[in-house]
Amino acid sequence: MAGRAVVIGGSMSGLLSGLLLRRAGWDVDIYERVDSELSGRGAGIVAQRELIERLRGLELETSVLGVAITTRKILDAQGRLTEAIECPQVLTAWERVYRLLRDAFPPERYHRGRGLARVTQDPRTVLAHFSDGATIEADLLVGADGIRSSVRQQCLPEVTPRYAGYSAWRALIAESAFPAGVHRELFEFMSFGLPPGEQFLGYPVAGPDNDLRPGHRRYNVVWYRPADEKTKLQWLLTDERGTTHAISIPPPLIRREAIAEMRADAERLLAPQFRQIVRLIEEPILQPIYDLESPRMAFGRVAIVGDAAFVARPHVAAGVSKAADDAAALVEALQAEEDVARALQRFEAARLPENYRIIERARHLGAYLQATQTTEERARAGQHSTDGAVIAETAVLDFLYA
Repeated sequence: MAGRAVVIGGSMSGLLSGLLLRRAGWDVDIYERVDSELSGRGAGIVAQRELIERLRGLELETSVLGVAITTRKILDAQGRLTEAIECPQVLTAWERVYRLLRDAFPPERYHRGRGLARVTQDPRTVLAHFSDGATIEADLLVGADGIRSSVRQQCLPEVTPRYAGYSAWRALIAESAFPAGVHRELFEFMSFGLPPGEQFLGYPVAGPDNDLRPGHRRYNVVWYRPADEKTKLQWLLTDERGTTHAISIPPPLIRREAIAEMRADAERLLAPQFRQIVRLIEEPILQPIYDLESPRMAFGRVAIVGDAAFVARPHVAAGVSKAADDAAALVEALQAEEDVARALQRFEAARLPENYRIIERARHLGAYLQATQTTEERARAGQHSTDGAVIAETAVLDFLYA
């Protein structure tokens, strides 16, 4: 079966859905709310095997997708190596994968600055009503518009992101800025520091314009720290003007005293090598960590995929792989059924169990970072917070096949 599809959301999930639907013969347009190009986001990505296979299925070039590493290590507060394991992976940047997908999708079918106002449907068609007054008719609408999904809000208004009890400071640092000794010791590895109840990690990714040449790459830094929702988080999300932001805060608006506190804590808690890295951060990003899980993914002729349906804590590094698997399952279901609504029910049945497993695993891995914990979470925290567990379990998807 093929027909006309409207995809709401033009980031990773939307592009993966759009490309796979087009490959299956669907006539597809993508509508992105943001008016400017989405390139330049500062997130590192572990290119999981599952994602690489999906990209190859789209005949995209993956031989130089990112920086290949083989080893992980943990440093204690004095900077001594306490644990190391072999774990070959490819590490890349958000913008590198996004650019691959964006360049593969026809530019005339990708529409920026088109915010969705509402969705209506009947048994024969679905209508996307946009904030500019336009209405687009289609056989299928895919909500791939992320954690703040307007599609999900209409279909499942009761489902909202739930704060996990901790946040992450993130940054990308130019390889050329690294002191020689720290570069030699850390840059080519995924490295962890584990202050009590916290987690610091860093790894290499592509540089600006997806540059993979040695000396031109960047180092992705993530520092997870507990933050009580009603006190610390509210303080962190309140800008210099006294405005408290929902979900996240734009980096230029983060208060200087919040950044100063983070830097002072780094000097007090982190290994000397990690302290030097934190000193190199110019504009940190603050990322509160959220859980989001939807009881449904199919609503007549409407489906939600990727972070619009499920947001897992970053410890499993499954976000883009999960979006790719959602998109692939959607296309497979549409090919197996003649009726769109039946196909979407088939898609939902295929994807809900795995998405729940990913959410649960990520929650278990991050339990020890939470500002407050239930009795069950404290038990999980003990199981997953040891050096051996952190270094072996972070950013791997082997649990899906156990």
